[in-house]
Amino acid sequence: MRAGRRASSPTTIMATLALVVVACAAPPATAGGDVAAGRDKAQRCRACHGIDGIARMRNVPHLAGESEMYITKQLRAFRSGERSDPQMGVIADDLSDADIADLAAWYSAIEISVEMPDVDAAR
Repeated sequence: MRAGRRASSPTTIMATLALVVVACAAPPATAGGDVAAGRDKAQRCRACHGIDGIARMRNVPHLAGESEMYITKQLRAFRSGERSDPQMGVIADDLSDADIADLAAWYSAIEISVEMPDVDAAR
């Protein structure tokens, strides 16, 4: 054994192995939804969020390019009532885990780009 390292006890080793097994068996935060199915399901979202993920109203967030994990978390929060909004509550209440995964896959797959203004040319 190298200097400075202590031998791990059998209890510590077993606890570490148990954590690894549980971590590997746990479902991922997102189920990796189907992008094409998400596009179909996003038809009901298009009036506010747009099929392209760019919101049509000032008080509605853009979804294009958001992370799959973030969209999943927010839709689940609306569905559970942890987060409230009159319109989103009604919509999210009917969403299954698969619907949420598909919608998150669709909106997160949309690529957006940002172009910085040329401030020197404006002077």
